[in-house]
Order: sequence, then C-alpha cells, then structure tokens
Amino acid sequence: MSRFRKILFFCLFSLGLLLLSPVLTWAQAEETLVTPSQAINFSAKVVEVLRLEEKRGPDGSHFTQQDLLLLGLDGDFKDREIVYKGISEIEVANANLYQVGDKVLVDAYIDELGQETFYVVEFVRSPYLYLLIVIFIFLVLLVGRLKGFKALISLALSFVIIIKFILPQILLGSDPFLISLLGSFSILILIIYITEGVKRQSHLAIASVFLSLLSILSLSLFFTKLTKLTGLAQEEAIFLIGRGDFSLNFQGLLLAGFIIGAIGVLDDIVVGQIETVTRLKEANSALSAKKVFSLAYKIGNTHLGAIINTLFLTYAGAALPLLLLFVINQETGLTLARVLNTEIISTEVVRTLVGSIGVILSMPIATFLGAFCQRKK
Repeated sequence: MSRFRKILFFCLFSLGLLLLSPVLTWAQAEETLVTPSQAINFSAKVVEVLRLEEKRGPDGSHFTQQDLLLLGLDGDFKDREIVYKGISEIEVANANLYQVGDKVLVDAYIDELGQETFYVVEFVRSPYLYLLIVIFIFLVLLVGRLKGFKALISLALSFVIIIKFILPQILLGSDPFLISLLGSFSILILIIYITEGVKRQSHLAIASVFLSLLSILSLSLFFTKLTKLTGLAQEEAIFLIGRGDFSLNFQGLLLAGFIIGAIGVLDDIVVGQIETVTRLKEANSALSAKKVFSLAYKIGNTHLGAIINTLFLTYAGAALPLLLLFVINQETGLTLARVLNTEIISTEVVRTLVGSIGVILSMPIATFLGAFCQRKK
C-alpha cells in the first residue's frame, strides 16, 4: 500500500506541474516586452457586422468578406471598440463567417509609428474544448475507476515528456529521431508501469514494445532513405523554416512522427496479448507453453485485424482532402502513379505501412514472450 501511495504522490505531483506550466508560461509572457513586429493576441466579441460582400474567386468559387465592429474582452484591448477591415481588393477567401455575439481571436500589429492593424484569426473554441475534456475525464473515471485514473495520469505524464523534453531538445538541435525514440520509450514505460503495475507481465510488455520499436526504427530509416523523403512536404514545415536561431532536421522530425504515432497502438496490442496469455494460464495451468501460444495467437489475430483497419482508416481520414483532390483531378489525367510519387502522399503511405508492420510484429513477439517467459502460477 505504501508503494502505491508513493507512486500516486509522484503522479499527482507531476500532474500538478503540468497544470501549473501554462500559468508559469503566461506569467513569463506577461513580463516580455512586445516589439513593434510582434503580434498581440487577444479575444474579442462581434458587436456588429458593418459590411458584407459576396465575392467570386478566379476559379469560380464564391466566398464572403466582412467588416466587423469588435469589443475587446481581455489584455490591453479590453472594453475597447475595434473596427476590423476584412473586405479588401485582394481575393482572399475567409473560411469563417462571423455573426453578432461570436467570440473571436484577434491578432494586433503595431508598427514603428504606432499604427495598429487588426486581423481576425479564428473563433474562440477553447471553452467548448474544455467542456469536452471534462466529459472525457468524467467518463474515463466513471467506467475505468482506478484503472481509468491511472490512464489519465499516464496521459498527463506523456504530455509532460513531449512538451518538456522531446520538443525542447529538438529545438536545441538534438536529433529529432533519437530524442523521440528515447522519449517515446520512456512514455511507454510510464504508461505500462502506472496502469499495469510493477510486475513480470509489465516487464514482458516493455520488452515486446522495445523489440517492436526496433522494427519500426529499421523500416522507417530504410524506406525514408529509399524513397528520399525530406520531411518538407507537410504544410507546417514551411512555417518552421527560418524561425528563430535554430536549424531543424526535417527528415529526423518526420521519422520522429512515425515513432510517436505508433507507440499508442503498440501499447494497446502488447498489453492485451500479455494479459490474454496470463488469463489462459490461470484458467488452465496444465496447458503447455506451446498450446498457450497457439490459443493466444488466434485471439491476437482477431485483435490485429481490427487494429490494422483502425490505423488505415485513421490515416485515410486525416488525408481525406488529399484523396478528394486525387478523385477530382483524375478528370485531368492525374494517374495513381503520379499521386503515389508525390512526397506528401508517399509520406503518408510509408507512415501507415511502417506503423502497421510494427504493430503486426508486436503481436507474435508479445504472445511468444508471454507464453514462454512467464511462469505458471
């Protein structure tokens, strides 16, 4: 019981640091002087739609531009009325159509002469996201009880490792791939030990994950080099080029994404298979290790099929706009081979298949270790 209390205290302390980190960051940001070229972010409320124009783009698409009267809700612009000039001669489509009462995020720029320029960026969505997070936590605790609580602690610690270790080390110039590999393995160790406890099954699960990660590591390196992926095809990479005094290894960053994207699924299937083997041995201690492996392998095959479908559908859902673009452009003679040779599509194909292969290999590895390296009770 005392050991559990120590683990619980450590987890709660780490969670407290996670919750305090945004506050500390905000306090530090308050002390930072804003330079003329730096954006001041604040939220505002739409008081009135001053003007609205329907426009047509060169491609025939229709979009709307608006002039808005805003009321600042926080920061230096609190309770101040602001006129946002969204209608311009430049044919820029605005994805959002704002109405009176909407809360929006605004960027303010002040030049050297003190002239202010405002841009409405997005809707304020955070209150609804916080509500969704509360519902998620409530249901996890209601259904999972103690196991659910441990899962939430593991989730919080994973977030801490990514924000406080992986990302800062990448910005300091460390190899993104090696840092993410180390950080991801640390995350999995924490997840497994906290949710499953410090026991033999957990040790076997970690060993299985390690061997599976090695396969993903090898395949990622090999096929990234073979297909000559640069990591610059993603839209976000454009915004990272030339930012700050750091130089990013975009290929390493791409490989890091492969690793981090696979660890969650690895945890699921590996822990599930180890648990299956354990329960089979408890149900019939007379079963040989070979027979236990055979039975658990059949169960794992069913789970594996669902996991692989989940992986493919998840990546397909994320790439749905690209797939839609491919279907539309087929009329212009865009072939499947042409699409596959595009780096952004090649990246998603490699990411999906490498992650799936790692998951496929993790099932027999975990089943074998559970069946042959776990003593009967």
